[in-house]
Amino acid sequence: MATLTPISAEDAAGSSADHKTHRARVAGSFGLVYFFWGSTYLAILIAVRHFPAALLGSIRFLIAGTLMLAWCALRGKKIALTRQDAFRLLLVGVLLLTGGNMILAWCEEFINSGLAAMIVAVVPIWIALIEALLGGDRLNRQGWAGLLLGIGGLVALLWPDIVSGGSVGRRDLLVCFVLMLGALSWAFGSVLSRRYRLGVGPFAATGWEMIFAGLVNTLLALLLGDFRHADWSRAGWLAIAYLVTFGSLVGFTAYIWLLEHVPTPKVATYAYVNPAVAVFLGWLLHGERIDRYMLSGMVVIIAAVALVTTSKLRQARSAEPNSLPTCESGAD
Repeated sequence: MATLTPISAEDAAGSSADHKTHRARVAGSFGLVYFFWGSTYLAILIAVRHFPAALLGSIRFLIAGTLMLAWCALRGKKIALTRQDAFRLLLVGVLLLTGGNMILAWCEEFINSGLAAMIVAVVPIWIALIEALLGGDRLNRQGWAGLLLGIGGLVALLWPDIVSGGSVGRRDLLVCFVLMLGALSWAFGSVLSRRYRLGVGPFAATGWEMIFAGLVNTLLALLLGDFRHADWSRAGWLAIAYLVTFGSLVGFTAYIWLLEHVPTPKVATYAYVNPAVAVFLGWLLHGERIDRYMLSGMVVIIAAVALVTTSKLRQARSAEPNSLPTCESGAD
């Protein structure tokens, strides 16, 4: 007959302390992801006042990618790439960080950070649609409802520009359409990244994606003459430092840690918390206007993203219990 080993008071106290420490780390990591990834929209708005979009992406991602790869090397993680992995990471990096993030930065030269965040917020919906079109998981009824609701939210969000007959309204509507194309680029890059099996870990892969995208952005910056139009001021460099440190490094590290320690449905909440944080910070720190169209569009879009995200998570749990989502935020 098996005997039970009594648990000492010291062991119980230690277990309780470890549990509290773990909970504190989880709460802190969520706070980092929610706040820093939500704040990157405003930081991009500030940075793009000093550096044109292509040059901004070049500086930001070359620095962040170099630091991330150096960190991987110091920890003994593999960073060397095969030719196939290099091509795949080049393609994904360009889709995510040039087609997605650089377009976001360019659009924020014309529209508020809160509006940009709400348009980018539909990326998880585009991901679900692209996966279904490419033969992946089909959208269920909840997913289709979220897709239609998300389109309705975009219409509500952009309604003032849709009905406006002025040149500013038409310009803003065109910029928003370009940003939707950027969101689609990010979504397509996310779908590809999920399908690729690489010989390096997520940190090294992200570092190389940043390096490759940074090099492409550098070429674009040279072709567009961005270096001549840059304002190499302290404020611009501070904005880049914030994006590199908190958006690219701290936020991503906290995100990966959460994926390893917290159920994926909880981690996925960043997809609909970050846009709300971005809208709030734009209003609080930059005086961006929040009208009834912004509020109604935000509520509808966040609800739509929640519907699609939870439906996809249910499908992922039934098909592959240990699968982890890729990062789906366009401003990280």
